[in-house]
Amino acid sequence: MPTLDTATAQVREQAPVVDGEPCVLLKLGELVLKGKNREQFERRLADNVRQAVRPIAKVDVIRRHGVFIVRTKDADVELVDRLAARIADVMGIVWAHRAWRVGKDVASVERAALELMDGVTGSFAVRSKRRDKRFPLTSTELDRLVGGRLHDAYGQPVKLKNPDHTVSIEVDRDEVFVFSGGIPGAGGLPVGMSGRALVLMSGGIDSPVAAYRMMRRGLRVDYLHFSGMPFTGPESIYKAYALVRELDKYQGGSRLFVVPFGKAQQQIKSSGADKLAVIAQRRLMLRVGEVLARRLRGAALITGDALGQVSSQTLANMTAQDDAVELPILRPLVGMDKVEIMDQARRVRTLSISELPDEDCCTLLAPRRAETRAKIDDLRQIEKRLDVAELAEQLADSVQEHRPVYGDS
Repeated sequence: MPTLDTATAQVREQAPVVDGEPCVLLKLGELVLKGKNREQFERRLADNVRQAVRPIAKVDVIRRHGVFIVRTKDADVELVDRLAARIADVMGIVWAHRAWRVGKDVASVERAALELMDGVTGSFAVRSKRRDKRFPLTSTELDRLVGGRLHDAYGQPVKLKNPDHTVSIEVDRDEVFVFSGGIPGAGGLPVGMSGRALVLMSGGIDSPVAAYRMMRRGLRVDYLHFSGMPFTGPESIYKAYALVRELDKYQGGSRLFVVPFGKAQQQIKSSGADKLAVIAQRRLMLRVGEVLARRLRGAALITGDALGQVSSQTLANMTAQDDAVELPILRPLVGMDKVEIMDQARRVRTLSISELPDEDCCTLLAPRRAETRAKIDDLRQIEKRLDVAELAEQLADSVQEHRPVYGDS
């Protein structure tokens, strides 16, 4: 068995010393657990990464076992930092590391590690991983070698448990990646792998979080917003637009459809719905959503309902709403409380937008006392008087389409 000095000499001989190239090293999440269809998931993810960074730079996405390498011509550190920050929002990515891509020789690895730790204070540790087991140094030997070099150069203390900084070294097939730190990603599945759905997007806190959670499960989503116009101003539309623009960073190409809903609400109020008015309105919204979703080839509707949060979200009322449509209604927040939803909205960066004042269309119809146990037969009688099937088609025909793009001012 070769000694550490002998193995080091072999590594120095096997590859030329090269200058480091900044790149982005991506760690994948549950994709690595996929079986025979893993190739499809990875191809979709690579396409999504290229699409996300297209306004920044044209990139090559190189797929390796469990990781992606993102490279671009004439890259500098600032550009690669921007790429890493943008890619971290792409669903399916667990970590985005701005790394140095160097040759498979000790001198290049040492230089990259020294570059990373230059001017950094505090304790450190070196963690190495060999995806290429042919590399003659073991992970432990590489840790000791590079760690000793860093300690000699900067005098920082080595701390193997809970260090202030970690220098990561990953030996791959053709090169070595050296990096420290990284940007946590959203994880989940690549958007588009699970099909398409339509989000009923209010201006509130819940529906943007519901959209995020379903994109994270691989759904590509479109958005449908109901405005109280002509009886309210356009403020709720502005909010919906701003929310969709922020959420667009997770999928790109988002579409927002706006329906002027005020006159339909007036019809519901005139029908004698009384305590059932809110549930009747929700059923009509779902019917409009179903018509539009089918036109967009969507396979489900998504709402921000959370069980028991408001009167329309009791189990009986949710059941009454499900009866209105044939498409499945996905409720990813159903078991969450308001504090949990707000925490996630804060992380997704939609909370501050949702808290802006506006005139919600739902307030136009709110009765003094809402029904918490709506009977489906009573709702159907109201809908017969309104001819809701025809009304839903007319409302779907009246939609205005917008395309909010993340990053646009």
